[in-house]
This record gives sequence, structure tokens and C-alpha cells, in this order.
Amino acid sequence: EVQLVESGGGLVQAGGSLRLSCAASGFIFDDYAICWFRQAPGKEREGVSCISGSDRSTYYADSVKGRFTISSDNAKNTVYLQMNSLKPEDTAVYYCASKHKGLFFGTSWDDTEFFNSWGQGTQVTVSS
Repeated sequence: EVQLVESGGGLVQAGGSLRLSCAASGFIFDDYAICWFRQAPGKEREGVSCISGSDRSTYYADSVKGRFTISSDNAKNTVYLQMNSLKPEDTAVYYCASKHKGLFFGTSWDDTEFFNSWGQGTQVTVSS
């Protein structure tokens, strides 16, 4: 069974940091890109960051560049999202999702089509 489980969300003050984890199971980790999306109340889901399944290239939304870092630990089948200098506008439910590397293209990394699995989400709240 393909499964993604997020953890690490919480409440933090503006300027603080959190590290989200996405533990994957049920598929060959290296064959999939893993992406983070977020959705704030009343807003559409938006792409935050992706790490590709082949050469582990990374992609970021402009709003998080320089503050967030995505990485992977292949031995643990886990992808991390280190979030620094958090802002109130980063408040959202964060989801990780997987897409087979054959369907993942860097030019459209935040396209929500063709993801085979989504996690349950973890809440991140940044207070001002």
C-alpha cells in the first residue's frame, strides 16, 4: 500500500523555524518525485517545493525561496522541508505528495495532476 505520512507541524512565532517530514512507504522511493503543497483557509492549494525522483533536483515557489529547503534521506524513505524565517502568511495545512518520475517535469513541478498519493496533511500556524 502506497502511503505518505507527514509530521512536524505546529505553532511557531514569526521568524521561527519548523521541519516537516514526509515518510514514504509502499513504492520505490527513488522512482518518485516528492512535493510539498499547502492550503490556507479560503485559498487554493499551492505548490511549495519538490524534489525530483531522478537526480534529486529541487524546486521552490518564489514565496519560499531562500527560506525553505527540501531534502531527502533515501535510507529512511523520507523527505524533509526545513522552514526558516516563517511568516504569518505561511500558515496553512501542508501536504506531501508523490508523482512517478516519468510524469514529473521541472517546468511544471507544481502541477497537481498525476500525483499517485497524498498525505493527510500537517497544520503549520505562524503567529505574528
